[in-house]
Amino acid sequence: MVTTRSSASASAPQRSIFTHTPSSFTLLWLALSLPLVIWDTGYVLGRPHTMHGGRAHWPLWLPYKLYGEVDYVYGWKAILDKNGFTAAQSTLNVVETALYLVYLWLWRSRGSREGGDAAAAAAPGDREGRGAWVVRGRVGALALLVGFSAAVMTLSKTLLYWCNEYFSGFENVGHNEFVDLLLMWILPKYAYLSHRFLEVLLFANLLGAAASGAWLVGPAYMIWSMGSEILDNLEHPAHVKRE
Repeated sequence: MVTTRSSASASAPQRSIFTHTPSSFTLLWLALSLPLVIWDTGYVLGRPHTMHGGRAHWPLWLPYKLYGEVDYVYGWKAILDKNGFTAAQSTLNVVETALYLVYLWLWRSRGSREGGDAAAAAAPGDREGRGAWVVRGRVGALALLVGFSAAVMTLSKTLLYWCNEYFSGFENVGHNEFVDLLLMWILPKYAYLSHRFLEVLLFANLLGAAASGAWLVGPAYMIWSMGSEILDNLEHPAHVKRE
C-alpha cells in the first residue's frame, strides 16, 4: 500500500489579505463631529479667556455665553467652584480626537483604491468603475483597532457626562425651565419665538446636537460596525500581512 501526501498548498486553505474601509456613516459622523469637538475642547481648556468677558470669547465662542447659563459645567459656576470634571473630560477629548485623526490618516495615507490597476484605469468621472479606498494588512488592522478604541472612548465619555448629571440630581441643568432644557440640552431640534431665538437656533444646530443623542448614536454605530468587523475576522481570520 502506497501512502501519498498532498502538497501543503493543496491542503491549506487560502487566506485573504485583511482589508478595512470606513463606512459612509462613519466618515460623515467624523466630518461633522470632529470640528465640533475641537471647538468645544478649545473653549473648555481655554477658560476663562474663552468665556463671556474674556479676550478670546468673541466671535468664535460667542454661543457659549448662553450655553454656560443652561449647563453650569460650561459657565462661571464651574470655574468658581473649581469643578474639574469638564476640563478632565475635555482633556480626554484631545486623546480621542488624536485617535480619530490617526485612524483617518492610516486609512488615507496607507490605503489604496480597491481593484488595483483596473480601478485606477477607470475614467476620473466614472465612479462605478472605481473601487472603495481600502487599507490592507497589518496597517489596516491597526486602523480598525484605533478607530474602534476611539469610538468606545466617545460613547463612554458621553454616558459618563449623562450619569454625572443624573447622580448629582441634575445639579448643573436642573435650574432650567423645561422648555429651555428641552431645546438646549435634550432635544435641540426646535426653537421657540422669543428674544433668544437666534442664539438658540445657532447653538442647537451646532453643539446642542450632542445633547439630542448624536454623541450616543454616532459612536454606538461605529462600535457596532467595527466590532462586527473584528468579530468576523476573529471567526474567519484573514492573513494580516506585516508591512
